[in-house]
Amino acid sequence: VFCIDVRSETLRRHLEAQSPAIETLGFAGFFGISLDWQVNGQSSARCPVLLKPGVTLSPLEPKKGEAKKTLKQVQTSPTAMFTYVETIGLAYSLGLAGDALRWFRNSRLDERTAPFTLDGNGKGGGIDLDTRVTMAVTILKNMGLRDSFGRIILLSGHEACSENNSHLAGLDCGACCGHSGAINARVAAAVMNDPVVRERLPEQGYRVPEDTHFLPGVHDTSLDEVVLLDTDKVPAGHRDDVVQLKRWLADAAILTRAERAKTLGLEGRPKSILDEFMRRRAYDWAEVRPEWALARNAAFIAARRERTRGVDLDGRSFLHEYDWRTDPDNSILTLILSAPMVVASWINLQYFASTVDNEVFGCGTKTLHNRVGSLGVVLGNGGDLRTGLSIQSVHDANGNWFHEPLRLQVVVEAPRERIEGVLNANPDVSDLVENGWVRLFALDPDSNNVMRRVPGQGWQEA
Repeated sequence: VFCIDVRSETLRRHLEAQSPAIETLGFAGFFGISLDWQVNGQSSARCPVLLKPGVTLSPLEPKKGEAKKTLKQVQTSPTAMFTYVETIGLAYSLGLAGDALRWFRNSRLDERTAPFTLDGNGKGGGIDLDTRVTMAVTILKNMGLRDSFGRIILLSGHEACSENNSHLAGLDCGACCGHSGAINARVAAAVMNDPVVRERLPEQGYRVPEDTHFLPGVHDTSLDEVVLLDTDKVPAGHRDDVVQLKRWLADAAILTRAERAKTLGLEGRPKSILDEFMRRRAYDWAEVRPEWALARNAAFIAARRERTRGVDLDGRSFLHEYDWRTDPDNSILTLILSAPMVVASWINLQYFASTVDNEVFGCGTKTLHNRVGSLGVVLGNGGDLRTGLSIQSVHDANGNWFHEPLRLQVVVEAPRERIEGVLNANPDVSDLVENGWVRLFALDPDSNNVMRRVPGQGWQEA
């Protein structure tokens, strides 16, 4: 199960090509875990901005020292914009030299490995049993996991790695509020593997086989590698399955990097060392374009994977699993169109606006950016705060526009009356469609017929 992020489409396609035994699904990368992740008293919402965190967890062994925390607060203060380096003085030269020589890493290993407990036990927060059961039911329902389960179900969040990048959050998981999805995947897997939760699921109408193990992972979109997490918790009988999964993921990563290399000026480099070239880009503090993030996003497809499997969508589509036959009350479709689709439309319009008029809606060139705390950036030594994306996020190194400014094409595999029901019950979603901010299409579940919702005119054959 991968995030619906457009960058997942390429990896999913190459992973599925490794074996017919592999099935992939698309789901919002917070995996239904609306989490407030607290480290050293600092809260961090790990869920879409449309939601509020429902549970709070903390690492059992926080690793950041108080001095480092204070230094970080000073560094991100708006008043430190032009004074931080001068105040630190020559001591800062060590950091600059270390970055230039790649001695240091902007690491997120803590979220991949930090111990936590679901029970709480007086520290680290916790999630009570009833809430865990509700979470598990919601995950299974909205992912469409009912009758067919693999022995291993990988829940893969995603994150990016980039140095000296004021807009790193724009490369990370939007469903996790611009953070890494690693901790959400770990918590979701822990909930789904909880034996007490498993015992309670049948009374809720769900039965997960005893030999099914949920395994968390994280897809680094800058390097196109998937790291498996909490492998020490994998049952002994599943170790061979994990070894095979690692092979499949490694082979899919090689093909994904080769496809992505064409857009990064790395075409023709040997596949065997392409990962090293991409690693150098990601950790180069002078690199203005470590990856393309969600540039060229064009479509949001809510359908069964069998409708798109094997189709090369060129990494331009948000892919959300949806089977209308398992959604009798329309609740899943309502959730998809009122949350993930809305967030996808925001992303699409941000890229659209930053491309059609970067001077007004974008933030200019990264080479002149100065951070104003965590508020935004200015160009050079003054001026207004700049919004939107940098020119390097939508424009290639040869002076050509890389992003194609299109309104989001939303394709839903469902009867039109079901889609109408969602539009009638959700004015905000209807406004996006009727005012032309997104273009809505209905894919007939029993054929390839497509109807387009034309603002003010209803459905017309596409």
